[in-house]
Amino acid sequence: MSWDWAYAWDSVPPLLSGFVTTLEATAVSSVLALVLGLAIALVERLGQRSVVARIVGMGAEFIRRTPLLIQLYFIFYVGPTLGLTLPALTAGVIALGVHFGTYTAESYRAGIDAVPRGQWDAAAALNIPRRQTWIKVVLPQALPPILAAQGNWVLIIFKGTALLSTITVVELVSKSQQIGSDHLDYLEPTVLVGIFFLAVSYPASVLLRTYERRISKYR
Repeated sequence: MSWDWAYAWDSVPPLLSGFVTTLEATAVSSVLALVLGLAIALVERLGQRSVVARIVGMGAEFIRRTPLLIQLYFIFYVGPTLGLTLPALTAGVIALGVHFGTYTAESYRAGIDAVPRGQWDAAAALNIPRRQTWIKVVLPQALPPILAAQGNWVLIIFKGTALLSTITVVELVSKSQQIGSDHLDYLEPTVLVGIFFLAVSYPASVLLRTYERRISKYR
């Protein structure tokens, strides 16, 4: 087994097309996960012991306790038997967004719980409406410290897009498998896939650590 530079170079353009799909899936899934996670956290925090909050909490717990791969299969392969037929990329984005949304919800919850009780009491003493208390007092204090944690979840989603190849999405990993199958040589495209992922995840993780250190100075 030897490294073929010409083959590796020729593999880059098709891999780039798959990489674009990977980035698109990451972006949309991340937005869904962050928005859904905040919604789950707010419902559980605002509703507390209400029936809706309990149902949402049980649903989130169920999703966290079951494998993402099974959820991908269920949405894409079982969905049509239930009358829900979705394109592969759409099904994958929904599965990723919902699955990791239940985890970002925990990060939001931790950030909200970290806001000192005195801030709530001060807002109540000033007769600030509850909605304004959340928008102008609680969330501005809760969100900045947890941005690094949420950024890490985005990186996990980025790496999790590799599972989309199992439901026929032609993303980076799937494209490398196609190239390897066509040439009966998987070494170069597989190594290049690792380089693509590392080129994004490593600088992003360094930036997140830098941000986290700076934020910690102001706590």
